[in-house]
Amino acid sequence: MSEWGRQAIIGVFGGGGVFVAVFVPILILQYRRYGRVSVGRLVGAAALSIYAVALLAYTFLPLPDSRAACLSGGIPAQLSPFAVVDDIATDVRDHGTSALLTGRATLQFAFNVLLFVPLGVIARRYFTFGIASATLLGLATSFVIEATQYTGIWGLYSCAYRVSDVDDLIANTSGALVGALIAPAVLWWMPRSSELRSGRLEARPVTVWRRWAGMIVDLLAFSAVSTTIAMAISSIRLLSGDDAAATPLESVVAAVAAGLLVFLLPALVGSGASIGQRIVWLEPVRAGVAHVPLGRRLVRALSSGGAYTVSVAVGSGAVADVAWSLVLLAVQLAATGLVIAAVVSVPVTRGRRGLSGVLAGTELIDARGPHPSVPDSPSRVEVP
Repeated sequence: MSEWGRQAIIGVFGGGGVFVAVFVPILILQYRRYGRVSVGRLVGAAALSIYAVALLAYTFLPLPDSRAACLSGGIPAQLSPFAVVDDIATDVRDHGTSALLTGRATLQFAFNVLLFVPLGVIARRYFTFGIASATLLGLATSFVIEATQYTGIWGLYSCAYRVSDVDDLIANTSGALVGALIAPAVLWWMPRSSELRSGRLEARPVTVWRRWAGMIVDLLAFSAVSTTIAMAISSIRLLSGDDAAATPLESVVAAVAAGLLVFLLPALVGSGASIGQRIVWLEPVRAGVAHVPLGRRLVRALSSGGAYTVSVAVGSGAVADVAWSLVLLAVQLAATGLVIAAVVSVPVTRGRRGLSGVLAGTELIDARGPHPSVPDSPSRVEVP
């Protein structure tokens, strides 16, 4: 396989990994900025992730052996604009007129143009830059790449290990300009951010995927908070002079504290919606009352997030007694079963309210729509 082929594979798989890592943050951003998920812009984010990794791979890889790279003094920079014209003329003189299109110098310059066309397209249509701004972004990006190559990745190598070429700067900038010009025709199907923001406060149906998105946000919030608390406990222990390994009790404390902060506290505040539900514009309600009673809020929180907290906390603990171990195992299995039931019950329950809604006797509505207990009430969400 050629080096270009390997770099393409790095771009696809590496960029795919980056997109997976940022997928949930992008969902959160879209729900808060647009009021819904835009599949078109998700595709754009995936393309941007793949392109960014591929660009880094093509411009910096492969990395040479650090000692061998500079044995001959490194590679000098090419600072004469349009020296590529002389290189193409040399190819034609040595290999005939066919080299005008197929020579190495021609292909190298064309590749550097094409490499930055996607940047111009993305900048113009995905980020809504103007043509001049998209072209300047291409110029700035190319300059940073050439400077990084010239400095041996800013001192990582004691000399330049790849050619820093002013013609590459010209080709890259030209590619960004071409991309900016053709962007409306290439990405005509992608909705603009301004168009999506205009419908941000429009109430939408409660769907299965929307409910599950809220659950995923809740679980990530729990993981982030519990990890932060566990690290804080370990830091305090280390500062006090205790360098022993973390104990199971610390993990249990971190899990319980995270459960109280992420699942219980939101249930007591405002509408009682979880963090994830608030992100995706959902709100629990009960017919006939303006606010869900405290007891029903607690049932909602404990039957889903509370069960997940118990499952994690019990799984983090360890006891020597066999009988207690069996009891804890049974508790963990029961809690895990509740969590699974909360997830799988969403598609089969009325209004996608899930197990927690069934047990608490509540429904889920779009937070931007009228409250069912207040006829003809307007949206309760204010424009920021």
